[in-house]
Amino acid sequence: MKVLVFGGTGRTGMCVAQAVLHRGAELLAPGRADCDLADADAVADYVLAHPADVVVNCAAISGLESCADDPLAAHRANAMAPAAMALACRHTGARLVHLSTDYVLDGRKPGMKDESAHCRPEGWYAQSKREGEQQVLETLPAAIVARVSWIGGNPVKPGFAENIIKKALAGEPLAAIADKYSMPTDAQDIARAALDLAATDYRGIIHLCSGTGEAGTPLSWWDCAHLALQHAVSAGALPALPEITRQQLSAASFFREPRPRHTAMDNSRLLSLGIPMPTARQTIAAITARFLEYAPGKA
Repeated sequence: MKVLVFGGTGRTGMCVAQAVLHRGAELLAPGRADCDLADADAVADYVLAHPADVVVNCAAISGLESCADDPLAAHRANAMAPAAMALACRHTGARLVHLSTDYVLDGRKPGMKDESAHCRPEGWYAQSKREGEQQVLETLPAAIVARVSWIGGNPVKPGFAENIIKKALAGEPLAAIADKYSMPTDAQDIARAALDLAATDYRGIIHLCSGTGEAGTPLSWWDCAHLALQHAVSAGALPALPEITRQQLSAASFFREPRPRHTAMDNSRLLSLGIPMPTARQTIAAITARFLEYAPGKA
């Protein structure tokens, strides 16, 4: 089997590429010099010239402020490039797994949201990602659009939980937003599940994230930080649990672009396909352990 991975140098794409090789499949992971995602024709040509059994798109401009500063670049990378991949996959017969985001959802109402939940993307990032979802499925209805959220688990490219631990180890003041909720997800779990999904006949949107488990509730950024530091203390990396200041999303003046408040996704559909995922709390534990093992005392 041959797998073509776009965005193979990113936080998630690196894990997908590693998972492909671990499964003994042939990997093709073009860099920016090989294929410019800003050029939709070049993207389509690359897919056509390098036929694969599976195409996994992890590439995106994911910085919300970056998207606001250059909406056209966001549109090209997050909507036009995935659409070009879908069009080329129609000709090659490749299975397309396109990664999207929980930020496309309507974040005004609390609670877990399944694949039928209303979308209300705010800001250029979310709008471009939602357009990408629609373009992919209109062009290639057999494609899989997998929404992911709050990604960590790649120590080389740390996410929120790892950065909190890094600051705690350095003795820096800690703060986290306590009224924004979603599901933290391990990049290694995303990689595994994305390849497993490609082997099914599933088509359409699916929520690829951790689950609530017995707790039954999503986590805030503050919750994630608290849990990560608890695990760091238990592992002996920190002498005691440091204080984390609770921040409010509405007071986060360092954000120039809006963030949805409630985008926790229900992963029941993924589980029903026989693709297991850990709970959110298990995810934070795994992310923390991996980060501490990768960089003990020097994270």
